[in-house]
Formats: sequence, C-alpha cells, structure tokens
Amino acid sequence: MTAIVSLQVPLPHSASGSYTVRVGTGVAVEIGAALRRAAPKIRRVGVLSDSNVWPLHGEAMRARLDAAGVQPVVHIVAAGEGSKSAAALCECIGTWANGGVSRTDATLAFGGGVVGDLGGLAAHLFMRGVPIVQCPTSLLAMVDASVGGKVAIDHPVAKNLVGAFHFPAAVLVDPGFVATLPAPERIAGAAEMVKHALLFSADHFAALFAAAPGWTSLAAEPLAELVATSIALKVACVAADPFERAPAGRVLLNLGHTVGHALESVSGYTLGHGPAVALGIIAAARLSCARSLAAPALLTQIVEILAALGLPTDLDRWLADREPLRAALAHDKKRGADALTYIALADIGNPQVIVLGADDILSSIAVRG
Repeated sequence: MTAIVSLQVPLPHSASGSYTVRVGTGVAVEIGAALRRAAPKIRRVGVLSDSNVWPLHGEAMRARLDAAGVQPVVHIVAAGEGSKSAAALCECIGTWANGGVSRTDATLAFGGGVVGDLGGLAAHLFMRGVPIVQCPTSLLAMVDASVGGKVAIDHPVAKNLVGAFHFPAAVLVDPGFVATLPAPERIAGAAEMVKHALLFSADHFAALFAAAPGWTSLAAEPLAELVATSIALKVACVAADPFERAPAGRVLLNLGHTVGHALESVSGYTLGHGPAVALGIIAAARLSCARSLAAPALLTQIVEILAALGLPTDLDRWLADREPLRAALAHDKKRGADALTYIALADIGNPQVIVLGADDILSSIAVRG
C-alpha cells in the first residue's frame, strides 16, 4: 500500500462539517469503516456497479462488505454512457428497495464516472436521500466525477441535463484499480488532470508533461501522487464554491466542457468524455488566442501535452458541420438567455470567464491561433 493522502472537503449545510477523500493504493479496504461512519445503523448497502467492473472486482468488494457485517444489495448496469438514463435510474432504485435497503442504510457507487453519476443521483432520490460512498475505479472518475458532488443522468436533449448536488459521505480513491484499465481508459482520465493543471498549477502541468511519455505504464506510486495532486486542486475549487454560484469559482472546472459535451452529444456518445474534454480544451485555447486573451504559445503547449498523453487533437474534423454543434451548444446547462458562460485561458493558472453566443464560440474555435 502506498502512502495515503487524506483531503477534507467542507460539506455545505451539514452538521458533519466535511467529507473525506482518501487517496492511495489499497485504500478500498477501508470501505466498511467508511460506510459505518456514513450510516452508524447500517445493515445493508445499496451497491451500484457495471458489467465491466463487477466481474473483475465484485468478489473482493463483496468480501470486504461481508467482513464489515454489511449486506450488499447489488445492482449492475451495462457499462457505458447509455446507462445514464431515467430507465436505469429507476431500475437501480427498484433493486435497492426490493432488497430491503432503508433510510438508515447507505449506498456505494463502485465503478467509473457513469456509475458515480447514476449512483449519486439514485442515492439523492432514494427515500428522499441516503448517504453514498464513492469508490471510483476509472482514472477519469477518480480525478473528477467522484469528488465534487455533482450527480446526473443524460437526457436526449443534452448530457447531464437531469441532475442534482449530492455530496458523498466519503470518497475512496484507489489507483490500484487503474492497473486493470485498458490503455484508452487510462489515457482518457488524463484529460481532466490536464484541465486541473491548466486552471490552477503550472507545476502540475510540468509534472504531467514529464510523465506523459510513459503514461500507460506509469507505476502505481507516481500515478497515485499525480492523482492526489489533481484531486487536491479540484477539491480546493469545490470547497470555495460548492454550488457553483460564484462568478469565477467552481464554474472554472467547466474548462473544455462546453464544446466537449457538445462533441459527445453530436457523436452519439461514441466519443468518450476524456477525448471530448481534450478537444474542448483545444477549442478553449484556440478561442483564447483568437480573442487575444492568450499568446499562441499556449495553444502549442496544450496540443503538445495532449498528444504526448495519447489524447486526440484533431478538432477540425468535428467542425465541418456546424449545425449539430450549434444545436448542442444551445442546450448547454451554462447558457443564459442567449449566451453561454465560457471558460477561456490567458495562461496556465490564469483562467478567464467570458460570455459568448454559440456562433461566436464556433467562429473562434475554427481559428487555429
């Protein structure tokens, strides 16, 4: 087991004060204790996992829960974005209810970002809200979705359109699970880490750049250190503005996501979240250069690190037909009456919040800087 890093995240409107994010290889063994802290009278735990994760890790997780004296009520969804649906949400809640999970119990999201988002929303709605412990197994979920309290399902109109804030009781981030991920999933997770570095830390950007050539074979300990740093950067932002109400607070974490989510939508979700965010970050850099917010060297740096990590940089192939993208941008959650809140960059560590129309965004990202 590598050294464990503990991060405390203030929990708004709660007498408990905060929740803990624990990061380190092997930390998943703490699941029983985390659930008992979340629900002292717990007898059962409503578990959500998926068809990729549970066959690999379900037996070990079930053994940990049994050892803690907690009976798991397990619901498995098909792996992939298609499970972030109203039907899957109701089926999960039905499994937990039929299995006897009660208001004095807790829930566990054990999987990637889809499981974390779907499980978090199910926990928010089940019996008007029960605690959830997040145990992410994908790199993308570890550094992003599991630690912020945003939970959602998709709607045919737009990604993550139906959602809520449901902050976890605890998050156990075990980078040991990354060893079983296929290389594309490990690469996808790096996109959110680059995002955090661009927003908040030139040092983290440099560390990721240095690690990029051997990214898919990076050993557990150095990976755990990078993961912990990335989570700490996000946690600091979330703690200062948990409900995304400040004009330049948590909204900054949407860097790359305005265009990224639109690309996911127009691709029919064949383009994964990590690659889409990478392309969205390139779009943000192009826009920043086109509007004279940033020097062209910034775009060059961003393209270089994304390419070194194995992430896509071919934004132009997605810009040939603007109408689907324009329609997707029109349904972005961050839109106002006729414009969108967009995160640009003046430099690494210097994000800028601007308001633009969809046409302005599309025109600016077509310019290569």
